[in-house]
Amino acid sequence: MGRKKMPGLFLRNGVWHIDKQVKGIGRIRESTGTSLLSEAEVVLTRKLAVMHQQKIYGIQAVRSFRSAATKYLKESTKKSLRRDADCLKKLDPFIGDLAIESVHMGSLQAFIDNSRQLSVKSATVKRELAVVRQILNLASGVWRDENDKPWLMGVPKIVMPDWRDSAQAYPLNWDEQATLFNLLPAYLANMALFKVNTGLREQEVCWLRWDWEIKIPEINANIFLIPGRSQQYSDGLWLGTKNGEDQVVVLNKISRSVIKGQRGKHADYVFHINGHRVNNINTSAWKTAWVTAGLPNNGRYTKGVHNLKHTFGRRLRAVGVPLETRKVLLHHTNGDITSHYSAAEIEELIEAAERVVGENPHKSPTMTLIKNKVASSSG
Repeated sequence: MGRKKMPGLFLRNGVWHIDKQVKGIGRIRESTGTSLLSEAEVVLTRKLAVMHQQKIYGIQAVRSFRSAATKYLKESTKKSLRRDADCLKKLDPFIGDLAIESVHMGSLQAFIDNSRQLSVKSATVKRELAVVRQILNLASGVWRDENDKPWLMGVPKIVMPDWRDSAQAYPLNWDEQATLFNLLPAYLANMALFKVNTGLREQEVCWLRWDWEIKIPEINANIFLIPGRSQQYSDGLWLGTKNGEDQVVVLNKISRSVIKGQRGKHADYVFHINGHRVNNINTSAWKTAWVTAGLPNNGRYTKGVHNLKHTFGRRLRAVGVPLETRKVLLHHTNGDITSHYSAAEIEELIEAAERVVGENPHKSPTMTLIKNKVASSSG
């Protein structure tokens, strides 16, 4: 007859696991990492001893970065959580097993070096390290254990890499815009034309709804008000704007013509395909059209649809629209600007947006010559 095992141990897939409730302390649920019962009992015994010391003497618990990352993913409600989860999945082989006290520039260097060897952009690595820093800040400043002790006593400085490899934005001139848009499917061309005349981000165009439209009879104009916070709709969750603020979208004559052409085609969404909301503008069709149009494809410049926002901003500046007005039209956060506008202020914004499509919008030779010279020198 075999000897009795310690309570709290069970075998799963050939490995002993712990599942034990300890009175006055809490529950232990984790793998012992061994298939031998004798070794598993040693692991459990040591774990119980440490927990009792923590209870009696208030000794700070040792927690892995993986446990901290798991807690972060379970509790966070930020819009980019899925991207953060992808970042942490990449980081886990390098720091997942480490105690959070052992996560610092020294232990992160292997991840940084590996990313560079894989030709990952430094901007991407910065975003991934920012997730690590956020978790360490929470462990130090917010999270507390059963003894009211912080998970981490101090946060090490994390130096963000900069390999001078970030791609630059590529604002389009009028001829490049015409060539590119003519190569796009009609539904994408409409969305791109609207985007380049409103400065909206990609998802703000994709989600644009008719019930966000507001008529302002005092100036005989319509605008859209995009909600800053998340809202649930029948076909999905609108996550809100990037800065969490309501976005006022004014229309110039080109964006008005796009809206006129879309009106009545779908009950809910301004832009759609086959009766459904469009998920992305930056599709394979966009990428193919960009290359076919002869636009830069050498890595020095970005190729995505965000270039349309930069194009709108560059055109506003070129026609002398003041900085503060440009910030509103480009939907940038600015503490000095109220989110409530009078009809006269809306009319002023519309007039500024109209200036980028004046009587002869193709006259912008200075910007074109400078940009083409830089582009041609990049090879």
